[in-house]
Amino acid sequence: MIPWLPVESAFPPVTRALTEPNGLLAVGGDLSPPRLLAAYRRGIFPWYSPDQPILWWSPNPRMVLFPDQLKISRSLARTMRHGDYTVRLDTAFDQVIGACAKAPRSGQSGTWISAEMQLAYRRLHTLGHAHSVETWRAGKLVGGLYGIALGRAFFGESMFSHATDASKIALAHLCTFLTRHNFGIIDCQMETAHLATLGARPIPRDDFLARLAALVDKDDVPGHWPADAVQDCFRHAAP
Repeated sequence: MIPWLPVESAFPPVTRALTEPNGLLAVGGDLSPPRLLAAYRRGIFPWYSPDQPILWWSPNPRMVLFPDQLKISRSLARTMRHGDYTVRLDTAFDQVIGACAKAPRSGQSGTWISAEMQLAYRRLHTLGHAHSVETWRAGKLVGGLYGIALGRAFFGESMFSHATDASKIALAHLCTFLTRHNFGIIDCQMETAHLATLGARPIPRDDFLARLAALVDKDDVPGHWPADAVQDCFRHAAP
């Protein structure tokens, strides 16, 4: 039976998560910054529809991408080298999460990024825990992603694209930025074929949690990332 979380109560051990649906751990609670940060530190994340109570998940296996193992196709490398894109960090978080909420998803008629979720992650951005990576062209935001950074772990939440490869360009720059700053893992949460093409792979939850424990408190200094920290990431991308 899945426990209901009063606002003050702690999460149950992730070993109690269901196998079907995979990873469902608890119901209820709130989306306050302390609750969300406590969840991510334990490998737990919220995911639910607007007509549902808050659902908390810790699936097994866990889809992850190691920042230095991103697969960049030759066509994507050419786009990054010759395209007229600019990538920035943390300059348009509200726009990115809003665009992610509106992005169509295969097999989904709506979005899980409700107004309540957007407000919660905007609070985390204000506190320096949530970050956006933005792809711009001709002064217009055309793609990007957002997620949470704790210590040397990054938890990817969602991405969107309004131009060819725009979200992949954001991810590629994020991976280079994270590698430079000694991040060890990007949590992708659920397994998808699209993520697999980019180099993400499922690992056992125990492995994921062990890696997470070694990373989340390592040099954890919240704060906004420098906007132009990724401008030279792919200046010399391979042909």
